[in-house]
Amino acid sequence: MESKRVSDSSVVMAVVMQPADANPAGNVHGGVIMKNIDSAAGVVGLRHAACNAVTASIDRLDFHNPVYVGELLFLKAGLNLVGKSSMEIGVRVEAENPQKRQTRHVASAYLTFVALDQNKQPAPVPGLILETPDERRRNDEAMSRRKMRLAEKEQEKRSRLGNKK
Repeated sequence: MESKRVSDSSVVMAVVMQPADANPAGNVHGGVIMKNIDSAAGVVGLRHAACNAVTASIDRLDFHNPVYVGELLFLKAGLNLVGKSSMEIGVRVEAENPQKRQTRHVASAYLTFVALDQNKQPAPVPGLILETPDERRRNDEAMSRRKMRLAEKEQEKRSRLGNKK
């Protein structure tokens, strides 16, 4: 399986926020933004793995600024790290007021996707070619997050086993 560059699967999605996406005050629901984050990351996973890829987890998600009806939501998504069948995908979300051309950082998230074969079992994914200092930095940071996630999982497992005794 041939490795791929980060740029081979990166995407930028733009979505116009509609009244159905918001509460009566015109603020877009966080869940709508979360769904778009998951969709953008899913496209990156699909493009890299060339097979079905599903969300396994999402790291902490903080909203920095509101999004309003009529604004453009831009989602910039790209791979940070790949494993045997998993991929960490980073998504940066920005909102733009199209009349004023003012852009705000709304949120950033890291999602872990797993590639699945036709039998819905984990499938191997291509390696990742890191070409720029920024891609190498993101990869290093992703490796640190992965270590933390694995340590947390191990702690949860030990805690569950301890509670069963």
